[in-house]
Amino acid sequence: MAIDPARVDHVARLARLSLTGEERAMFTEQLRNILDYFARLQELDLTAVEPTSHVLAAANVQRGDAARPSLDRAEVLAAAPAQEDGFFKVPPVLEPA
Repeated sequence: MAIDPARVDHVARLARLSLTGEERAMFTEQLRNILDYFARLQELDLTAVEPTSHVLAAANVQRGDAARPSLDRAEVLAAAPAQEDGFFKVPPVLEPA
């Protein structure tokens, strides 16, 4: 795909960007360099490389889901700025319908 100033203008219009002539020239050159680099990557022989989803071999790094004692409700509510009927009281975030 060839990158020319017209294509840069099209992308800028889609992104609702206003570009100066200097910016247009700079982005045209930068995008052309990026695509040239990807073309070079396409030339690599990767037949012996296994597909991966991540560069590091990672196992499940989450802790096990085990039941354990929770915090004391009265102690937690005592530290709350406001409470009502055993629950935290917070300001409304939605307007009434």
